[in-house]
Amino acid sequence: MTNSRWFKGLTLALYALVFLSLGIYIQGALTRPVTQGSPPARGFFAPAPASTSKDGGGQPENPFIRVAEQVTPSVVNISTVTTGKGRPPTELFRPFGNEPFFRDFFDRFFEGMPRRRQPNSLGSGVIIDKSGLILTNNHVIKDADEITVKFANKQEAKGKVVGSDPKTDLAVIRVSAKEDLPVATLGNSDALHVGEWAIAIGNPFGLDHTLTVGVISATGRSEVGVAAYENFIQTDASINPGNSGGPLLNIRGEVIGINTAIVASGQGIGFAIPVNMARKVMDDLVKKGKVTRGWLGVGIQPLTPELAKSFGVSADEGILVNQVMPKSPAEAAGLKTGDLILMVDGKPVKDPRQLQRIIAETDIGKSIEFTILREKTKRTVRVQIGEMPSS
Repeated sequence: MTNSRWFKGLTLALYALVFLSLGIYIQGALTRPVTQGSPPARGFFAPAPASTSKDGGGQPENPFIRVAEQVTPSVVNISTVTTGKGRPPTELFRPFGNEPFFRDFFDRFFEGMPRRRQPNSLGSGVIIDKSGLILTNNHVIKDADEITVKFANKQEAKGKVVGSDPKTDLAVIRVSAKEDLPVATLGNSDALHVGEWAIAIGNPFGLDHTLTVGVISATGRSEVGVAAYENFIQTDASINPGNSGGPLLNIRGEVIGINTAIVASGQGIGFAIPVNMARKVMDDLVKKGKVTRGWLGVGIQPLTPELAKSFGVSADEGILVNQVMPKSPAEAAGLKTGDLILMVDGKPVKDPRQLQRIIAETDIGKSIEFTILREKTKRTVRVQIGEMPSS
């Protein structure tokens, strides 16, 4: 009996010693200081370490954060003021009607009186040169008498239009910079794939430097009705009034487009001008103050099913020439009314807008090869592209 009690007491003492040792170990693991270069000890209740960036900065490995930090400084807010183009004061205030004596009196009285200045809605832009060149939409600065540019650091500067191009809805403005400005990196819009990330940064409804995320929904969109030359990138990244002129970016933070339009009746349907198109327009505006475009000198139309059947091709295979203009590059090269243009420099053409873009973007004086169908026989014709007349 005595041995049994002694054994039970020894067993309880051993259990107590084990639990006491375990408690001391856990307390030490939770409170042990972390030395430099060694990972923190993790007890049973210690939280898992947060995921950090590769550079050890303690920030989450989130590519959108990286893009925001990289590009936001190069995105600007653009506001404009336009002098009212409405009726002058003499038209608004003539108590004696159009009676000649009183009309002349009021005309002289109100002569030189300033007209009302109207602030316009906000837009966005992206810095493309450290000296102060900014790319934006033409409709953002159209008819502006005064342009104010606000930077990410809240500083402001007056802007001046370098040149604008209504046919693509693009414009370049310049600000005087006392120091080098942060510049966005231009990417390659021809390398885009449907489904890849798309990031928009701008000033929707005046909310500075808002970032939204979506995907590339489609490329090569036309018939939107915004510009004469349309080859839009479609995205579901949220684009709202005020985003116009701001950049559309890829996941690497490269500018792939300039946000320009939305479908007002839909949700998640926005359009951006491809940066490769914008790059040529921008270069022309900066160097020449205007955009020069290639000219072929033909009237064209899409194929109807009936016309396609008569040519022995499918309805999306080629573009019909319905007019050749006198003294044009097309006439000089021997193109004729009734020719069916199948390819340009080996690339199939399927709709008139596509051919217009190809010709417009071709360097003046360059010779390109057309594959045509004439009297059901394929032929090749080389055409030296001319400069589009200003008219």
